[in-house]
Amino acid sequence: MIDVQAIRKDFPFFEANPDLVYFDNGATTLKPQCVIDAVTSFYTRHTSNVHRGDYAIAAENDRLYDGARSSFAKLLNCSPKEIVFTHNATASMNQIAYGLSHGFLKRGDVILTTEAEHASNLLPWFRLKEDYGIEVRYLPMDAQANLDLKAAEACFTPEVKAVAAALVTNVLGSILPVKELAAMAHKHGALFIADGAQAVPHMKIDVQDLDIDFLAFSAHKMCGPDGVGILYGKYDLLERMEPVFMGGDMNARFQKSCTYELKHAPTKFEAGTPNIEGVIGAAAACDYLMQIGLDEIHAYEKELRAYFLEKLSALENIVIYNPDNEYGPLAFNDKEVFSQDAAGYLAAKNIAVRSGNHCAKILHEIIGTDSTIRASLYFYNTREEVDRCVQACSEISLENAVGIFF
Repeated sequence: MIDVQAIRKDFPFFEANPDLVYFDNGATTLKPQCVIDAVTSFYTRHTSNVHRGDYAIAAENDRLYDGARSSFAKLLNCSPKEIVFTHNATASMNQIAYGLSHGFLKRGDVILTTEAEHASNLLPWFRLKEDYGIEVRYLPMDAQANLDLKAAEACFTPEVKAVAAALVTNVLGSILPVKELAAMAHKHGALFIADGAQAVPHMKIDVQDLDIDFLAFSAHKMCGPDGVGILYGKYDLLERMEPVFMGGDMNARFQKSCTYELKHAPTKFEAGTPNIEGVIGAAAACDYLMQIGLDEIHAYEKELRAYFLEKLSALENIVIYNPDNEYGPLAFNDKEVFSQDAAGYLAAKNIAVRSGNHCAKILHEIIGTDSTIRASLYFYNTREEVDRCVQACSEISLENAVGIFF
């Protein structure tokens, strides 16, 4: 059982912002002191590059940086050599798409995805369509972006070479039937690629049990620093895959004749000086979440979201777009006030939510609107904060929303 009040003491943000309700965790999360300390220690006590120095603090950073792979490998139940560090989930998805376009895919091959995806899991495939003639098709979903497995089965043809979908969608919180869909993809000879940005921070993900081929997520959505992405890939696939970037550290040797030899995965994907302090801080965040327990985090958030949904559903001025989903953010609007104006009113009440299309610009094909308010929770949020948000939502009106700007 999570002791949320004790957990909140780990986050200096709450002391600095005692009156702010932070419900924008789907965009980025707050940082516990242990993460701040890990990053600060790098800058104040052992700054150096990695994989290049022959002195004590350089060796310490090698240990910390390479050891971070072990933290994430433990989190995902995989080998450390299957963990690649990138800049964010977007960079990871682009690496996967680029890598598949060289030696894996050919013109006329098909990528299956969904209309509920974040731009990071659509635009890389769109580029492959433009540059290489790869076709993009969409799996059928209901009005709350839940997948129908039987209907999905009918989408597989011999041309389908990969399925790329979010484990938890970033607007509606729809949970993909991962294990079943991955098995379906493999049965048809296709790869299964997962956007885990909204899943890995909130629930236990076992890549071996789920049989995921590639998984991408970001440290900043799981209490870690900005600028660190994690790419998991089955090792044999990583070894076959070409890197996007070329440069220092990822090569074994190169000659004047323009010939070169790359190192093995995962190093061959990490060209140049990496975000060393960010990776060290990300490992601290990973260890922190595992110490609390991903199952405990999942259970607490599910309970808190159910409480939020019950209270918000009682408001006559609010329409909710994902009332039947049990997890993830709540997506809603005031019936009269545009989402951005309504979010501005909530901001005036010291409640931080996000408004807009949330980088899911074709989701309106499913839910019928291209702009919503998204309230996304994390394990450090409380029922008292939910009550404040619901009370403020009940007060949204054209008069109040306009009044905050004049």
